Amino acid sequence: MSTLTETRSFALESLDWDHLHFYVGNAKQAAHFYTTAFGFTPFAYAGPETGVRDRASYALEQGEIRIVLTSPLGPHGPIADWVRLHGDGIADVALRVDDARGALEAVRAGGATVLGEAHEERDEHGTVTYAAVASYGDTQHTFVQRNGYRGVFLPHFVPLTVTVSTPHPVGLLHVDHVVGNVGWGEMDTWVDYYKKAFGFGQLISFDDKDISTEYTALKSKVVSDARHRVKFPINEPAEGRKKSQIEEFLDFFHGPGVQHVAIATNDIIATVRALRANGVQLLDAPPSYYDALSERVGGINESVEVLRELGILVDRDDLGYMLQIFTKPLQDRPTLFFELIQRKGSLSFGKGNFKALFVAIEEEQAKRGTL
Repeated sequence: MSTLTETRSFALESLDWDHLHFYVGNAKQAAHFYTTAFGFTPFAYAGPETGVRDRASYALEQGEIRIVLTSPLGPHGPIADWVRLHGDGIADVALRVDDARGALEAVRAGGATVLGEAHEERDEHGTVTYAAVASYGDTQHTFVQRNGYRGVFLPHFVPLTVTVSTPHPVGLLHVDHVVGNVGWGEMDTWVDYYKKAFGFGQLISFDDKDISTEYTALKSKVVSDARHRVKFPINEPAEGRKKSQIEEFLDFFHGPGVQHVAIATNDIIATVRALRANGVQLLDAPPSYYDALSERVGGINESVEVLRELGILVDRDDLGYMLQIFTKPLQDRPTLFFELIQRKGSLSFGKGNFKALFVAIEEEQAKRGTL
């Protein structure tokens, strides 16, 4: 594990997740899906009724996680263009800061591409300050400074008193990390971008020897803030006999973008059982994965037979172990999906599970005819 960069602006010290902003074809229907399948609670709305003429947005929450689902209300404009090209996905990984102007100047000095200068929005509940910078592809980061803001979420949002369905929370706590897929030879460029602009350090690196099967391979590096609160693994394709999951994503998404979001839980067994009961489709691990699990990861508190039944993977590092499982794509395009993760001391990203995970993903690719 490398030493994190010391030269950081005070304005970035408090960096944290604020919300994940999805652009989708139908926000009302998407809100129903994330409520009934994943147990999120819709709590705020913005649209024509609140003075926003070109879009409709639903804000949902569970634990510390907030997601915003936005649809365009016409065929033209940047949101409509984004959805037409990429399909449903995450357009903005918004980051909470104490000083949006200071954060913007810090990343600008480090070479970040500024998309939106710092500006304020006010309503009767207070003031929120925003600033936006580019990331890979058409993804962006919006710095959100909401110190003292007393509204339900953000200006133009009003409380959503009638939910689209009845939420049944499944134990999701907070965002653990957000993974991006970039094109051939672009990983190091974006790793350097986060190091120089955000002052991030590199936590870990995986090459095609670590992440490969008989058919496909990829490379990955993980960058993080000093507190290990905001973590961004970045993947690129590597040479293999057939088309990798990264190449398939790039083809269907039409460029780089957010591949998956890892969400933490304190009881992954209960979470997975609840998700399966809600109809969420999860990847199945190869049956042979569990045959030597105890020898590979050592003692764990969970029953191996229960993990086998549910398809949950386990990995260990020198700090402890972690459990993880992945959903199938959340939309028809094989692009965005979720990871569920429970950490028991480990800072691992599941290196020991890569082959089993890739085999499961390749089985899905074969069904789609893209392997």
